[in-house]
Amino acid sequence: MSERSTELLSLYQALFEQVKSDFSEDNSMTAKELYKTVTASKEFLLLKEQAKEEELALVEDFLKRDIGSYLAEKNATDLSHSPTVIAAENTLWHWLSEITDRSQIEWHEVTQDFKHHGYYQSGEIVGQGVMVCTDCGHEMRIEFPGVIPDCPECDGDQFTREALAP
Repeated sequence: MSERSTELLSLYQALFEQVKSDFSEDNSMTAKELYKTVTASKEFLLLKEQAKEEELALVEDFLKRDIGSYLAEKNATDLSHSPTVIAAENTLWHWLSEITDRSQIEWHEVTQDFKHHGYYQSGEIVGQGVMVCTDCGHEMRIEFPGVIPDCPECDGDQFTREALAP
């Protein structure tokens, strides 16, 4: 391995250690948030100064891939990401929503819409409803309170919420 390759690999390893450190401090961070944090770090800026354009593009691709793999590995051991637990949670919330007074839920959601001026960001907590991506129009049905993910279609992070039907 050439000296240049060794230098770049060393810088990349420092970047990935930063990913692990950032995730251990806040394990609710998404892949997108981790990527933004790491690419703003001093290690990345140093790499950006030293690497050629095509080398930097490769590093960014590897970083995205490795962050995704790292999160998948971490989430595999976390019971809250288990398909069985998620299915049970969804079923419970669905049953609760069916027996709850829908007008109370609607009133709460209208109040939230006023507070948000009609727009929601990924990472915010929202109750029931259909979130519509403002970038591509993709609809995500949310049946129980939870964190809004980035749009699975375009990676957008801003949404509007359709009104609940009585």
